[in-house]
Amino acid sequence: MFVAIVPPEAVIDDLSDFLDARPGVRWVSPQQWHLTLAFFANVPEHRIDELAERLTTKAAKRSVFRLALAGAGAFPDPARASVLWLGVGDSDSDSDEELQSLARAARAAGAAIGAPPDGRRFTPHLTMARLRPPIEATRWLRVLDTYRSPSWEVADVELVASHLGEGPGGRPRYETVAALPLRQQVSS
Repeated sequence: MFVAIVPPEAVIDDLSDFLDARPGVRWVSPQQWHLTLAFFANVPEHRIDELAERLTTKAAKRSVFRLALAGAGAFPDPARASVLWLGVGDSDSDSDEELQSLARAARAAGAAIGAPPDGRRFTPHLTMARLRPPIEATRWLRVLDTYRSPSWEVADVELVASHLGEGPGGRPRYETVAALPLRQQVSS
């Protein structure tokens, strides 16, 4: 299971159009695009509802914010990239702090129900390609680095179950278990 921000359809369409003109890499399917805030390898079935409740409470304490995809990177590094990704560009000054806070809150919720997060440092990103075998990716990073998505309002996050091997081509199939709304800004 994981907690993620899923870009809206307009952003997915815009990014799809950008990638369609750039063949040569097997891009991740748009139906799988998301920014993972927390990944939990093992959530006991009987604790899923409790996790969703804790996440709902924590999400309601965080404010709606704007976000855009911008900047590119590779894991573990450009010289031997196994993953290409797009980062996030601040559409307002608080977006980075909101992302970090959401990630901390999601990880704390998982730990509280006995499903500790994976322990990796949080790097907000959207996975664009998984490369087997790894490649020298400088050229692709330059291409991805030219992209900037339309900004959007992040109004909720999702708790998602990943069903390995059940999607097209043996990919995972994602199922949204719960949509977790963020606190709406009160206008004065």
